[in-house]
Amino acid sequence: MNFLHHSYTLPQIDFEQLVIGVAAGLLSFAVIHGVLRLLCKRLGRLHPEDGRTTAAVLIEQTLSRTSNLAVIVICLLIGLGMVELPPAWQQRTHQLWFIVVGLQLALYADTIAVLATRRYFQRTSPNPDAPDSVAHSLIVWLMEALVWIVFVLALLSNLGINVTTFVASLGIGGIAVALAVQNILGDLVASMAIAIDKPFEVGDAITVNTTSGTVERVGLKTTRIRADSGEQVIMSNSDMLKNTVRNFKRMQQRRVQFSLKVNAVTAPDAAAGVPAMLKEVVAEQPGVRFDRAHLKTLDPDWLEYEVVYYVLDAGYVKFMDSQQAVLLAMMKRLEQMGISTSASVPHMIIDSAAVAETYRAADSDGASAMPPVGPFSGPRAAPPSPAGSAPRVPGAATSRP
Repeated sequence: MNFLHHSYTLPQIDFEQLVIGVAAGLLSFAVIHGVLRLLCKRLGRLHPEDGRTTAAVLIEQTLSRTSNLAVIVICLLIGLGMVELPPAWQQRTHQLWFIVVGLQLALYADTIAVLATRRYFQRTSPNPDAPDSVAHSLIVWLMEALVWIVFVLALLSNLGINVTTFVASLGIGGIAVALAVQNILGDLVASMAIAIDKPFEVGDAITVNTTSGTVERVGLKTTRIRADSGEQVIMSNSDMLKNTVRNFKRMQQRRVQFSLKVNAVTAPDAAAGVPAMLKEVVAEQPGVRFDRAHLKTLDPDWLEYEVVYYVLDAGYVKFMDSQQAVLLAMMKRLEQMGISTSASVPHMIIDSAAVAETYRAADSDGASAMPPVGPFSGPRAAPPSPAGSAPRVPGAATSRP
């Protein structure tokens, strides 16, 4: 900062050099101002069909941030460049060049950062006219802060100030702050990641862990979800990114898979006609595309069929309407085909001759105990009446009709 301790005297300028410098400054102002106006005018007249692209809009809006004061100072410096100045004045002139040009470039960079970020969020948002989100504002603020911090550090370095210690101090302080508020910073970073990557947006129907609902707001630290049961669920942004998020709003079509179980005693010919019947039932429904239907499992209790089809409208109400129509039509067709969906019921078949032989052998033994009839042992029970039926006894067998 030695330049603050020096005093400067006005240089002696030759009149001829002064006139040349003034003329050069005025001519520079006219040229720069004219070129800027011409470019902005030409870019503003372009239409999308004439090749007006995003880059053209960005250049036009960036050039519109040109500072008139900066243009005047630049023209003055151009005029001073035509004059012979003492070395001390030349050094300060060079520093002024850096300040003015750096300030104007910082304005350009600030404008580009704001416009590019806004353009990105508008292009990826389903509602371009929606107000800026919190994450959008945060990203713009961070980019602007970065631009001006770099400019200020470069300016201080150009003026002869040692910024190395200052930058090191900022780094150490930043590490300490980051360790103290690491959870909050984690949520802030997660908020920016959600805003850029967009795994979900406001209005999307999502499921996170066991929570299902509609996203109401994505903030800097938390995301608010209106659950299907009515309450508002608040989750931190970092937790949202750590877990699997199922976004139903972006579903193009819904895949439906269900199983149909029919009685195991169904005749083979009738069972073979069930897949064709299921295909006809599904194909009759509007907005539904049949995929497949097959006999999946042959079980002693069931014959299990697997049916897969797609609902072309991802809405949940449409899915339930189609599912209901398919199930009701399937019930009618099964009834027409004489196929039951009830489980097979086991029957007990008793061999009367074997039972009678068993009791005659027991009576001939006299006082001998009757063989146990179940898991319990005890005295022999009296023979049942002819009209009665005995429980499980030797000679009984289990089968199906």
